[in-house]
Amino acid sequence: MTDAKTKDLIVRPTVSKSALAGFLSKLKDKDISILNIDPKQVAGKNFRTIFESEDADMVVCKTFDQLKSAKSSGKSVGYFKKVLSNADVDEIEKASQAGAEFVIVDASDWKIIPLENIIAKLHKSKTKVFTTAKSSREVATMFAVLELGVDGVILSTDSEDEVEKARQQLSITKFPIKPAKIIEIKDVGTGERVCVDTASMMSMGEGMLIGSRSNFMLLVHNESVGSSFTSPRPFRVNAGAVYCYTIAPDGKTRYLSEIESGSEVWIVNKEGAARKAVVGRSKIETRPLLLFRAEIGGETGTVILQNAETIRLMTKDGKLLSVTEVKVGDEVLGYAKPASGRHFGMEVDEYIVEK
Repeated sequence: MTDAKTKDLIVRPTVSKSALAGFLSKLKDKDISILNIDPKQVAGKNFRTIFESEDADMVVCKTFDQLKSAKSSGKSVGYFKKVLSNADVDEIEKASQAGAEFVIVDASDWKIIPLENIIAKLHKSKTKVFTTAKSSREVATMFAVLELGVDGVILSTDSEDEVEKARQQLSITKFPIKPAKIIEIKDVGTGERVCVDTASMMSMGEGMLIGSRSNFMLLVHNESVGSSFTSPRPFRVNAGAVYCYTIAPDGKTRYLSEIESGSEVWIVNKEGAARKAVVGRSKIETRPLLLFRAEIGGETGTVILQNAETIRLMTKDGKLLSVTEVKVGDEVLGYAKPASGRHFGMEVDEYIVEK
């Protein structure tokens, strides 16, 4: 998982002039602060602007002469380029060397490959890489290009819903991971368990939150550590029995039995930071199972996992514990919060007891 860095969502309003004031007020409610718009249209409305105007807070230039002239003003100055060939990529690199604080890459025909090349060339420079998008889905892709992602995306839209969906791409999800004290371990015979194979490689310290209750889960480590009899599979979490819950990026819980190719899951590290991963395959197979009952701050919950050496939990100092080695009294990492109801996976405020 790469280090988080500040990223900007910039909105280019495409609404009519008569609808602009209402649209801008909604953007403020969503904490959007930078607009790609003529500063004259938002005078006095407390937005920063990025535009081809010396009146903008961030001045966009299209020639090196403009870049040189604008830099003398002391404002934040950048360079815009429509990318059609490698020569355009080289020009963007020269703009960075000439002092552009940001570059706007319009790669509407070929988006991914040119951006990968530009990010690779500029990621160690002080120049930020911005690009353009027409949907929240494109925004998500741009923030993930070459794993580092661009520093900002200019979203052209007249939809507040699209702005909200795009804004969510910037939010950092973090679960309050705490030590969970094991208070019971029980052999429960055989049953069906689910292996979740993702399209992402996981590192040491990452896994999935799995549990019998939506508000109490243990952090089950990925299979990046092999053994004498198995090869490392860092894309896999041997997650638990089919009835177990995990939390999906849409905020709903999912039974492990529901997860399939194309589903999204949270990959969570030992500090609680979460990132999305798409599922490539889930495998349901009959295996011997162990039940673990644990306690976190007065909340108690269970999880049923496959009884095998390759399934591991984690201690607070990052040590991996095979489920076959865990003992009553051990502390492993988990997540808990006060109980709430769930209706088709959605959290609701109702009385509920889960045992």
